[in-house]
Amino acid sequence: MTAATPRFAELHAPAHWRVVDFISDLHLQVSEPETLRSWERYMAQTRADAVFILGDLFEVWVGDDGLGAEDEEARFEQHCIGVLRASAAQRALLFLHGNRDFLLGSSAARAAGLTLLADPTVLAFGGQRWLLSHGDALCLEDRDYLQFRADVRTEAWQRAFLAKPLAERRVIARSLREQSETRKQSGAPYADVDTPMACAWLQSSNTTHLIHGHTHKPADHALGDGLRRHVLSDWDADAAPPRGEVLRLEYAGDAGVVRVRRLAAGSIA
Repeated sequence: MTAATPRFAELHAPAHWRVVDFISDLHLQVSEPETLRSWERYMAQTRADAVFILGDLFEVWVGDDGLGAEDEEARFEQHCIGVLRASAAQRALLFLHGNRDFLLGSSAARAAGLTLLADPTVLAFGGQRWLLSHGDALCLEDRDYLQFRADVRTEAWQRAFLAKPLAERRVIARSLREQSETRKQSGAPYADVDTPMACAWLQSSNTTHLIHGHTHKPADHALGDGLRRHVLSDWDADAAPPRGEVLRLEYAGDAGVVRVRRLAAGSIA
């Protein structure tokens, strides 16, 4: 399967930014309180000037109106929005949609203090250009998912889905999560990012570093010709060993150098 090269949005970092963090794929949910606590500690303690959340912060998001409900899921979402809002008082928070939380809209973003980003977005920081994406659109071998993605990202599909009662939307989301879990337990392989397409995106956007999540395969890949792909970690505090990692860019303005580091979330300061 092929995919057209997208339009690249651009974001220019303010001059005072020196430390920028990237996280993704936390899949926050009521049933995983330890991951929630790990994320809360990180958001409170990081010294980053900006935190970029590159999708799937939530296991599922079925509409901003869920924040007004009174059930357990709504209270959980309200708590997470409060964590974001408190952190946003200290630093810039920027959010790029994932495949689980693509329905997080402008009202929830305002409540949380999030700036919504297009996927993909080019970040100009430290004298370099960094290409940011959730990563799912680059998994070209996952044909069924890409067709699903194309359908659910249309205005018509989202309008029809959001018109359904909240309880019905949650049932649909639960069914989709169960299907995903069944596939995971079966050991079926998941498609990875297509290297030629990743290189095409980098070249078309005049960038050399792609930062993305989605695949849950954290690594740094040299793609040739000076191009690199940095894959973010997913978070699971109950795994053995626990997973949760931050990709950090540190800019030494006097030296004009950006250092790329991988840090365990629990060690962040």
